[in-house]
Amino acid sequence: MANGTNPRRAAPFPGTRGKAAALVRADFIKAQEYRAKVLAAKGDASKLPPRDLRMEALVEVLDGKRTVQFHTHRHDDIMTVIRLSEEFHFKVVLHHVSDGWMVADEIAKAKVPVSVIVIDSPGGKEEAKDVQLFTPARLESAGVPFGFHTDDPITDSRLFLRSAGLAVRAGLSRSTALNAMTLANAKILGLDSRVGSLEPGKDADFILLSGDPLSIYSHVLETWIEGRKVFDRSDPQDRLEQVGGYGASHDQTPFWTDDDGDDAEEVR
Repeated sequence: MANGTNPRRAAPFPGTRGKAAALVRADFIKAQEYRAKVLAAKGDASKLPPRDLRMEALVEVLDGKRTVQFHTHRHDDIMTVIRLSEEFHFKVVLHHVSDGWMVADEIAKAKVPVSVIVIDSPGGKEEAKDVQLFTPARLESAGVPFGFHTDDPITDSRLFLRSAGLAVRAGLSRSTALNAMTLANAKILGLDSRVGSLEPGKDADFILLSGDPLSIYSHVLETWIEGRKVFDRSDPQDRLEQVGGYGASHDQTPFWTDDDGDDAEEVR
């Protein structure tokens, strides 16, 4: 789900922050009514309401079988999500939280985990104008469980390690930063019994680095998934994909445009 700027678009989007929240509430109320009818039918097909896949998905949210990953940036939008989750008692993970440093105590009180993005180049959405590198440190001091994400392709996934490094520079403890890139994310996703740490019985998913995980000079040397090596920097093709930039490993036809902006000249 998303609130803030994303749904502030022309129909079929809500158009305003208030309407976005109202529509979410309306759908959850419908889901509660749908669930009540299904339970009242007690398996009698003649008494069941017409099947509604949209409502079935929301009923799973109400029953705690689904976790809502909620895109939200601004502090007032964050609080809207928290109020909705408390009203309908659903599990939620807050994504991005550019203004998380403003309402860290409220997030901690709600016991809501966070998937935080660290943006090192201001710009883009107006709702992210108050993003701060010290947000993870503030979440840590408030006791909020959180992990990092990059929101690829908005921020390239190759900058994932750098995100944690910038947060440490801004006051986050090193141990929490490393945990936020590994086990914390696994716990937030409910997958910590399989991934997130190197332990017997877990999936063999890991990377080998050339140096300190928080150093900008470190490179990923190898990537392993379920015990199988899927990336090797010593392989020329893999190295090209890592260091060559977007599309470097794919056949392309480059184009050049003259200064007057006339039709592009194809160059092979």
